[in-house]
Amino acid sequence: MIELTSQDGHCFSAYRADPAETPKGAVVVLQDYFGVSEHIRKEADAFAAKGYVAIAPSLFQRAQKAEAASASEGVEIAKSVPIEAALLDVQAAVDSVKSTGKVALVGYSWGGYVAYISANRLQDVACAIGYYAAGLTDEHSEKRKIPTLLHFPEEDASTPLEGMTMFRATRPDVSAYSYPKVKDGFNFATAENFDAEAAERASERTFFWISQFVEGQAPVTLKNAGAYAQAKIDKKKKKKEDDMGPPME
Repeated sequence: MIELTSQDGHCFSAYRADPAETPKGAVVVLQDYFGVSEHIRKEADAFAAKGYVAIAPSLFQRAQKAEAASASEGVEIAKSVPIEAALLDVQAAVDSVKSTGKVALVGYSWGGYVAYISANRLQDVACAIGYYAAGLTDEHSEKRKIPTLLHFPEEDASTPLEGMTMFRATRPDVSAYSYPKVKDGFNFATAENFDAEAAERASERTFFWISQFVEGQAPVTLKNAGAYAQAKIDKKKKKKEDDMGPPME
């Protein structure tokens, strides 16, 4: 663990994992309702293994907590952390790694929501990715300033299908995928809701997205549409039934 300091003077811990080779860029990993848990640390290690500096800021330390014993406790802790304060801590994490290259945000559950909000508010962020972002289907208003990718489970109460459909209709500038028969936490190998197939598909899309915008050329902004990827996608691998995002050729 390392120590970081936010613009308002708040000091907090962060888990950092460095790649063995010269970094390709960086990934800020944003925690779920359990805090910077073993799950989150393993995600950071996985990004480091792919060649990125990965850092997971402890956002719950604003409430004098590091981890939560349960999801319900984590929900209450998250409610006590003002989003503006959380954004300061995410910015501090971005600032600590941006010297290694472009920076992606990847968040899970509450962290997915924070990543989505951060994408339009923070500096020096190349792209944002959210897994089962809690409450995100209510966020329809702002066009995306940077490329944004979302992974929605189809059988989780926090992201109802009706809400996903409405979100897709009002935010065509977001690439959003849904995953049938899975719930919140499907990406974590040791989680109760882990689904290997969905996790693999989401991981492939996540790493493609990061390689595109952290390693590759910058996105272009299309008039009245927001930021889209300049990417070629293998149509043979594309599953139409769960692609909710904008058309990509």
